[in-house]
Amino acid sequence: PQIGGTALEVNADPLAKVASMGGLELVMPEAYAAGPCADLLDSGRPVVNFDLTGVSVELPSLSGTYSAMTFSETIPGPTLRVTQGDVVHMTLTIPGDEVTQHGNDMHASQMSSKPYMGAVKIGETGEYCFIAEVPGVFKYHCSGVDL
Repeated sequence: PQIGGTALEVNADPLAKVASMGGLELVMPEAYAAGPCADLLDSGRPVVNFDLTGVSVELPSLSGTYSAMTFSETIPGPTLRVTQGDVVHMTLTIPGDEVTQHGNDMHASQMSSKPYMGAVKIGETGEYCFIAEVPGVFKYHCSGVDL
């Protein structure tokens, strides 16, 4: 039941509403990696290399041990610090004796790493690059499957 006031009309088509307001414009298109790393590494911007190794380790728990995936054998993984506008060149190496493939996804990149890296196979190295345009604190995590 309505108590006072008037009923509001609800627009059931949000895309039509956005279009009626002039649409959306991507304000910072360079915040998204648009191709191979070579395009960004040769852009003249400062480059910050972030090299990680995906390694499984056995960790103690109250009920014994469990296998945990780590970045460079640390939990949490290493901290990446950059200046806004830097190119981040992320590499992930999976040693030949590792039991499973791993990947990496950085929320700071504002994109999925899968078109560029995806799951890195055992004994291989994957890479992707992006421009650090969005300030803040962001997490990164394993994205070890290709979907």
